[in-house]
Amino acid sequence: MADVLDQSEIDALLAAVDSGKVEEEETTLQIFSRHRRDLENVEVRPYDFKRPERVSKDQMRALQTLHEGFARNFGASLSGFLRTIVEVKVANCEQMTYAEFISGLPNPTSFNLIEAKPLEGQLCLEISPLIIYPIIDRLLGGTNSELFIPQRPMTLIETKLIGKVTTRGLTALQEAWAGIKQLDFSIVATESNPQLVQIVPPNEVVVVIGFELKMSNRAGTMNLCIPYNVIEPIMEDLASQSWFNTAKSVRSPELAQNIERTLSRAAVTVTGLLAETTITVGDLLGLSAGDLIVTERSAHEPITIYVENQKRFLANIGQFRGIRALKVLRALGDSDRV
Repeated sequence: MADVLDQSEIDALLAAVDSGKVEEEETTLQIFSRHRRDLENVEVRPYDFKRPERVSKDQMRALQTLHEGFARNFGASLSGFLRTIVEVKVANCEQMTYAEFISGLPNPTSFNLIEAKPLEGQLCLEISPLIIYPIIDRLLGGTNSELFIPQRPMTLIETKLIGKVTTRGLTALQEAWAGIKQLDFSIVATESNPQLVQIVPPNEVVVVIGFELKMSNRAGTMNLCIPYNVIEPIMEDLASQSWFNTAKSVRSPELAQNIERTLSRAAVTVTGLLAETTITVGDLLGLSAGDLIVTERSAHEPITIYVENQKRFLANIGQFRGIRALKVLRALGDSDRV
């Protein structure tokens, strides 16, 4: 065991350092690398092996942007369902270990296990009792004025009622992820004690998106936990640039058919231009019933059909069952000079 210095020896050592008899040892920074580097300008950052950063900053920003869209849609869906304004917004988006996520949750709470087919593994959706019971009270006709938040697991009836909220949340989540990949979200289990559920090892990296829900004078939190190994197959698509490109290029066949069906019922204005000429303002003011306007166009020449003031077809003038009609001859191309 090393000797312990008493106070007099410590004072003598400090006096020797001040007088210059004892020189301080200089600590040199040693950095081992395959390539020679300038050790004076190299940047050294601490790294915590307990919390490895497996998701890049671009991917984290893409996840946050994606779930901000989910928050808007979920808030609108809840507002219509509860007949009151519900505000949902992203509070934080960070990566941590699963053990850290579980340790920060209250007990009891609403802890839902979610499958996202065709991805393997499970996600977690936790909703705080601080907002669950005000929602249940609202569904049952209450006013939330003097609501007591019980510290107990939810009953079967309360679980069924809050299931209507989580179902709407999964629908909004599926719409938000449609730009990345078509996923089918479904709840496979519900638990009140999060300590009893272990979907991944405690040291596994998870991405946690925290939401804040506000309804009238009540507020609570909601956390979506996404294990890294679940979304690892689609992590390359979560880079910010590729995510936006994918969102623009992907169009579902159902959406295209819906747009085509809606546009086919839209009304447009069709006009047949018989002829054009130029007159003076004086002649225009002197026009009356029975006057003739002479043009240079022959009555047998085809006329131009305009659709919403755009030249589209050539047609002949005629009658069909006693009604004036235009018979389309052909469509006009870009090279036609009419």
